[in-house]
Amino acid sequence: MTDLDQQKLAALAAISAATTLNAIEAERVAALGKKGWVSLALKTLGQMAPDERQQVAPAIQAIRAEVSDALTARKDALEAEVLGARLASENLDLTLPAPEAPRGSVHPVSQVMDELAEIFADLGFSVATGPEIEDDWHNFTALNMAETHPARAMHDTFYFPDRDEAGRQMLLRTHTSPVQIRAMVEQGAPLRIIAPGRVYRSDSDATHTPMFHQIEGLVIDRGIHLGHLKWTLETFLKAFFERDDIVLRLRPSYFPFTEPSVEVDVGFEVINGRRVLGGDGNAPGHGWMELLGSGMVNRRVIAMAGLDPDEWQGFAWGLGVDRLAMLKYGMDDLRAFFDGDVRWLGHYGFAPLDVPTLSAGVGAKETGTRA
Repeated sequence: MTDLDQQKLAALAAISAATTLNAIEAERVAALGKKGWVSLALKTLGQMAPDERQQVAPAIQAIRAEVSDALTARKDALEAEVLGARLASENLDLTLPAPEAPRGSVHPVSQVMDELAEIFADLGFSVATGPEIEDDWHNFTALNMAETHPARAMHDTFYFPDRDEAGRQMLLRTHTSPVQIRAMVEQGAPLRIIAPGRVYRSDSDATHTPMFHQIEGLVIDRGIHLGHLKWTLETFLKAFFERDDIVLRLRPSYFPFTEPSVEVDVGFEVINGRRVLGGDGNAPGHGWMELLGSGMVNRRVIAMAGLDPDEWQGFAWGLGVDRLAMLKYGMDDLRAFFDGDVRWLGHYGFAPLDVPTLSAGVGAKETGTRA
């Protein structure tokens, strides 16, 4: 016990003389750590006789408590000194007006839709809209989708139990293609529209949600061919991603409503672990990313809309607005788009007055902290 008393006095003196929090922590470890002198003394109690242990144990516990209290008191005093010095060095002029805090931001999906509308307006397209609760004729039949097509299945489409006056099955639209049918029926030809909006499918994971946003384009005119489609998509993607080195690759595919149908791949390069669109996908360090589906409008679809397919031709394309936002602004989880987290919105949101324009750049400056 004499040695412990001497160690206690030395420890208390060192604690009292400590001038930094690191020094306090070093004294705590030396005394109360797993290999500290107090901890080692407590471990010797198991080797003592019961009578001896009853005499020594209270003394060791008293030393432990005294050292612990000294450590706590000195630590509190040092933290108070640090806080006092900080308060003394920081000045706040209460006569200045408070800075104006942001009062909300534009959601990335809304911003991207505005960017797309601005780009296509310059190409002569108008914006068309339609109902989100559709009938199966506009959503499937008029688009040349057979009764046995997988998209009509209950596990892919949200159906309603009721039918409309014509006896058609009602559903939540699975794409914005019905808007194309309605526009052709109501406006005839020639026609040049984009159809942005919400669509619904029975799917949910990191890259799919039951409700998401889609934009489709349609051109109906005389003498339209696949070259017009490629030029339009290339011009659009260069303006949207604000890069002149966008390279497209068209691959044959199949969609019921287009013939021929093509998948559109875009060249990308990996920068800091992130895919950035631009450059030839065949170049070293580059690759191809599937971005959208497109093709020449099927003759049956043109006829379904009441137009003569021998006179009118057209092309159509469609892609996800949410995916475009993820690619352009570096987001990695689609589910965050719909969580309503104000921190996420503050980081990825846009200032309400940052309206996309072709002259100033469609990629408006974000209000958040992301570079």
